[in-house]
Amino acid sequence: MTHGPRVWLVCYDVADDKRLRRVYRTMRGYGDHLQYSVFRCQLSDLQLARLKDKLVQTIKPSEDQVMFVPLGAPESRAAQGMFALGLPLTHPERVVRVIGP
Repeated sequence: MTHGPRVWLVCYDVADDKRLRRVYRTMRGYGDHLQYSVFRCQLSDLQLARLKDKLVQTIKPSEDQVMFVPLGAPESRAAQGMFALGLPLTHPERVVRVIGP
């Protein structure tokens, strides 16, 4: 099912400097550079598929990771999920600490 463009937060951790530079150059063509390895991209389904294809050809999946976090439609604030290419996505341990008065 196709729909209008969505906004994605794309973050990457690439182990090799040469691959890191190639990923950065690829990402510059798709979105706004927010932080060291973080981009905000407004992508159609076709643009997302093309970006994923280029990144899969660039990274080494056993060493690198690219995470995609959907932020929803450009006018929406909802996030719907997350996925990664390469190394599996790990969720940080959540610890709740109650600090008294």
